[in-house]
Amino acid sequence: MNRATDSSPPLTALGRLRYWWQRLAESLPYALGKTAADREHSQLVAQLRELLEGSRVQRGGEFSARARAEQIAAIYRAADSARRATILNLITQAFAPDRDALDAALGAMQSAANATELSRAEAQLRLALDAPRARFFTQFNLLPEGVKFLVDLRHDLLGLLARDPSLEVLKVELDGLLESWFDPGFLELKRISWHSPALLLEKLIAYEAVHPIESWNDLRNRLDTDRRCYAFFHPRMPNEPLIFVEIALVKGVPASVQLLLDQKAPVHDPQAADTAIFYSISNTQRGLRGISFGNLLLKRVIDDLRRDLPQLKVFATLSPLPGFRKWLDQAAGDATLLASADATRLARALGTDAREAPLAAALARPGWTSDAKLAEALREPMEKLCARYLLKEKSGGQPLDPVANFHLNNGARVHGLFWLADPSARGMRQSYGMMVSYRYDPDEVDRNHERFLNNGQIAASSRVLRLAS
Repeated sequence: MNRATDSSPPLTALGRLRYWWQRLAESLPYALGKTAADREHSQLVAQLRELLEGSRVQRGGEFSARARAEQIAAIYRAADSARRATILNLITQAFAPDRDALDAALGAMQSAANATELSRAEAQLRLALDAPRARFFTQFNLLPEGVKFLVDLRHDLLGLLARDPSLEVLKVELDGLLESWFDPGFLELKRISWHSPALLLEKLIAYEAVHPIESWNDLRNRLDTDRRCYAFFHPRMPNEPLIFVEIALVKGVPASVQLLLDQKAPVHDPQAADTAIFYSISNTQRGLRGISFGNLLLKRVIDDLRRDLPQLKVFATLSPLPGFRKWLDQAAGDATLLASADATRLARALGTDAREAPLAAALARPGWTSDAKLAEALREPMEKLCARYLLKEKSGGQPLDPVANFHLNNGARVHGLFWLADPSARGMRQSYGMMVSYRYDPDEVDRNHERFLNNGQIAASSRVLRLAS
């Protein structure tokens, strides 16, 4: 009988290492004896092989580990995306847990005869699962920019997973490490002002993701005396804000974000303000997408504001709805989407008998925002649909809207909806100009957070609840 050839990697650590080095060599079409560039790449491959092997067997002391980490980081940064994928696969395999130890630990758990044996077997399994990958990654914490290097490496991983699912285990291990390093207890809250270092101000301009900063004058307006800006930092990334919050100190909740962004608007006395509006919250590190910084981060900002400005009574946002238009465009052709009375009024405003899909027809009409009659007819049905989108539309048990998920996780409640609050091109692309206000009541934040976390209960004002019913 002919035995089928097994092409899978050998299970031993040494066998896996040899297998993946062979794959690495095959993926790099550079052979000795060709051009100088080819020889240089081959030398880099050989150097990387020696460095990773040294890390795997923990050769030398802390100084050696740091030197290897610096060289590995330099080689990885210089590689293109294809070579980075190969290197990440190599790390996944070469630093995997010992298979024999895992099998022994699993066998001990299955054969445990009592609680004591089960406890010992569980401890044995935990030790076996303590893969060398995590120890390998922690070596980069020795470098001044090592944590940032791992954050950027995770960004590469996120982009590769769709076509290389075998990297999932590497992501899981790196996630566990970063989640512990970015525990909210380690994050530092700092206020940013016009007098902050220029490098930091430049990064605020580059990272602003909600309302792009047009110029240095625009930035100065956002850092004026009636504004506040806070950022969270990690001690190992002191020059890289992780998330920053822009706040306007005003009287009452404005109905349009353009009022807050107007660079010609007069500067108000912050001591006369009764409301703090969080109008822009930006996550800055793409490699930390999906890594939780913990909940209630904004509570720390609110505590700081209350200490400096005790007269403030309302803490709320004026937030975008980045997924609302996409959801609505997919549903707008549904004849049952609107109540019959709303459909009739909208068809009348359109001047047509097309009552089957008047919403889609209205939103498709060029310049509808300038048609006062049509815009007013759209207002109530759009508010109802927006309330439904926020309170009822879910994905995997979570609100469909990512911004809603963030604020509800932080203990806010859906307080109000604002029609055509952001008529900019960006606002129209995201949500047909709709915006939402999430309110943070310091006395309710903890309770709202717990209810949302435990059973998905969304806190909302009575008006928003009526609109969604």
